[in-house]
Amino acid sequence: MPHAEPEIAVIIPCHNEEVAIGAVIDSFRAALPNATIFAYDNCSTDATSRVAREHGAVVRYEPQKGKGNVVRRMFADVEADIYVMVDGDDTYDASAAPELIRVLLTESVDMVTGIREHDSDDAYRTGHRFGNWLLTALVAYIFGNRSRDMLSGYRVMSRRFIKSFPSLSAGFEIETELTVHALQLRCPIAERRTSYKPRPEGSHSKLSTYRDGYRILRYIALLVKEELPLAFFGLVSAVLVVTSIVLAVPIWLTFLKTHTVPRLPTAVLAVGLILSALLSLVCGLVLATVTRARNELKRLHYLSHSIRLLRR
Repeated sequence: MPHAEPEIAVIIPCHNEEVAIGAVIDSFRAALPNATIFAYDNCSTDATSRVAREHGAVVRYEPQKGKGNVVRRMFADVEADIYVMVDGDDTYDASAAPELIRVLLTESVDMVTGIREHDSDDAYRTGHRFGNWLLTALVAYIFGNRSRDMLSGYRVMSRRFIKSFPSLSAGFEIETELTVHALQLRCPIAERRTSYKPRPEGSHSKLSTYRDGYRILRYIALLVKEELPLAFFGLVSAVLVVTSIVLAVPIWLTFLKTHTVPRLPTAVLAVGLILSALLSLVCGLVLATVTRARNELKRLHYLSHSIRLLRR
């Protein structure tokens, strides 16, 4: 008995994209004629919703501002076999979508990321490019080197990946969270190069190089604490031990010479730091056990979803 064709959903988070959203919808309808296109309006103050509706998209709304909030809503609401997530700024190549989907199916992976290739700085500003390289390298060093463009907004994902993803971020940290989730669960992932073009005239980027870069960096630190607690609290413990030793050595040298402790407050501080270091290490050990159990539950939930398409 032949399998039915997979149900494909194109999901587009958008905020004030009336200039670009029509072209995005039209280009993805041409590339994926059988897909259902959803445009999620995130607190737009322009005609984004009207334009998206006029171009035939299913328009829905998310009142909590922030890309992470929109993605969480999309993942919860939309039912499909394959999800194509793309920004609504008309910078990504819709014609690459069939190839990304083919890779997802034929290579039995859960996420295919479109790596951005550009011909001009107008498409990909130097600050954004450097920030992406730095943050991608940091995540690769900590969690595993399996991603070359962590902040790409162009991804094709399987149902089981989407429905097992506990989205918690609120803003542009969402791409980092998606990548780390895949790395921690050791999901099969792939990447393909796709062209990246400048925004259309009259459209403006919502991403701030410094503000959002800081937020993403802070979120990476949070993910390290949540996903690698022994490493995080072990590092804190090591810093406290070293600081305590630096403070204690002069006191010990003085005590050996004079058999007195002239700097009692410093001695008390050194002892307190050692105790704090031990407490931090114990917290790391306990939380590592909790994190392992949580990851096992996420893995079981991930495996509970159908993989019919991956067995075709």
